[in-house]
Amino acid sequence: MTTHDNKPAIRAFLAQYFGEHRLADDADIFATGLVNSLFVMQLVLFVEGEFGMAVEDDDLEMENFSSVDAIDALITRKRSAAVSR
Repeated sequence: MTTHDNKPAIRAFLAQYFGEHRLADDADIFATGLVNSLFVMQLVLFVEGEFGMAVEDDDLEMENFSSVDAIDALITRKRSAAVSR
């Protein structure tokens, strides 16, 4: 099984919105107060486009998108599920 390092792409996407504000991989993106509901939609579209996967209704939980680590974990789970089918 090939492992993917998703975090550089996730960090690059987030940097567009956080500018000089540096986020730790486990930092809660939404706790910063720097994002809004439009950002959430853009984040979902980024995950779908960048990683070639559909974000299903069941995936639309805040904890799946709350940090770099959480987004990476979601992508890894979805890839693993796709491989095991």
